[in-house]
Amino acid sequence: MILLSERETEEGLLVAACDSDVLGETFEDGAVSLTVNEEFYGGDEVGADAAVAALQRADVANLVGTETVEVAVDAGIVDETTVLSVEDTLHAQLLQLG
Repeated sequence: MILLSERETEEGLLVAACDSDVLGETFEDGAVSLTVNEEFYGGDEVGADAAVAALQRADVANLVGTETVEVAVDAGIVDETTVLSVEDTLHAQLLQLG
């Protein structure tokens, strides 16, 4: 399952999404440290279709977890070449310009 939250910010709609099993985890790879905390990533459990719909509305998005990032890549929302591998998970950020 994917955990997803949406909030309005000065930059527009921010979507934070992660695989439910990575919530509360910290991933490290050299100088990169990624903490998937409840405050930022905690949200409603959704399926792939709802996650894609939210990401299509997003101005900014932060994604963590293999399933979550792969859903975004498969939907053409995130370019696979921009995905980071951090320890044993995937991370991607999205910024819509325009």
